Amino acid sequence: MSIAEVYDITVTRRPLVPPTPPRAPDNYENYTRTPAGLRVLRPMLGEGLLIAEGRAWKHQRRTLAPAFTPRAVTTLEPYMIAAIDETIAKLKATGGGAVDLREAMQRMTLEIAARTMFSFGMDRHGAALRDFVMEYGETLARPHMLDLLLPLNWPTPQDFRRARFRKRWTAFVGKLMAERRAAGKDDNAPARDLFDLMGAAHDPETGEAFTDAQLGDQVATMILAGHETTATALFWALYLLALDPATQEQLAAEVRGVATSGALEAAGALDIERLKFTRAVIDETMRLYPPAFLIARAAAGPDTIAGRSVRKGDVILIAPWLLHRHEKLWREPNAFVPARFMTGAPPDRFAYLPFGVGPRICIGAHFALVEATLALAKIIGAFRVALADKEPVIPIGVVTTQPNRSPVFTIKPR
Repeated sequence: MSIAEVYDITVTRRPLVPPTPPRAPDNYENYTRTPAGLRVLRPMLGEGLLIAEGRAWKHQRRTLAPAFTPRAVTTLEPYMIAAIDETIAKLKATGGGAVDLREAMQRMTLEIAARTMFSFGMDRHGAALRDFVMEYGETLARPHMLDLLLPLNWPTPQDFRRARFRKRWTAFVGKLMAERRAAGKDDNAPARDLFDLMGAAHDPETGEAFTDAQLGDQVATMILAGHETTATALFWALYLLALDPATQEQLAAEVRGVATSGALEAAGALDIERLKFTRAVIDETMRLYPPAFLIARAAAGPDTIAGRSVRKGDVILIAPWLLHRHEKLWREPNAFVPARFMTGAPPDRFAYLPFGVGPRICIGAHFALVEATLALAKIIGAFRVALADKEPVIPIGVVTTQPNRSPVFTIKPR
């Protein structure tokens, strides 16, 4: 039995193109987050973009949009590259032996999230920030039975614990914002980080800016929603490349070609444009292991979907995990085939939705793709990555598609 069979991943070299699936309905405003989803997310994200609805969401989306354009993200790339290079240096310092790459990716993406937000490192605050994230993820982010059964205005025992957590968490975010404001910015200087961009943003329709409390919720949303999903995607990409050495070497060859011209070290769009295969590996990774394995929405009113009646209060479940591996939408759906994303014909938007779809598609999608592509290119450009054991890594759904354990990797400098 091959290692690919052990891990239930098929490796093939043929380019594959999925057929077109049926279209989806457009009545997106009728569907909101479920009460259980709000219980889990609101203590960490407040009323930020990820959970806002209706007019509040439209106001936030319009106001934040300029901060996440490709041009704005390009100005943030130096922060990404610096944190990636520091991570590689720490991995090299281990002597090229056994490492926990999942933890390394979590630390790196959290550092990137903090630096791009505040333009300073997390030397003093990184441990506290990681502790907050881990505490909530391990103890409060998983809904319990009462979270699912009780109306949202009936607090559960977990809700009281979440409220206590939120008080400490918002105080910590406020401390980071105060420190960033104390660092100041020249009046005529361009924005240097997301905090500058979001703080100066105004709704183009109403002229409104964010209040301090609203800005704090956006800061929390961008740091938390961004780092965990990207860290998980990078872990799965490294896992798949460890299972498929030939694809790993193909990616390393692309990186060498880009690095020879110096483009990999330069902060600019050229990096992403030339790392086409690396980007395809990221896309294929998110197909096999979508960041959100399940999307749940509650119907605010009656509707009809694919000829089926939907009642007010019904919960609609969309499973990217199933869509991304559906035999009617993808040929050889369990195969790891990055080449399927290099055919020039993008997959149908309703067959492939790692960042959601429609008006509420993730505002940070471009940011995440730039970060993940640069990180994977630099890491594989620096190391040969292999798995130290053959015990299967099982994906589990805990908000994101997480591995059931952190396998031991071995890295060897190239």
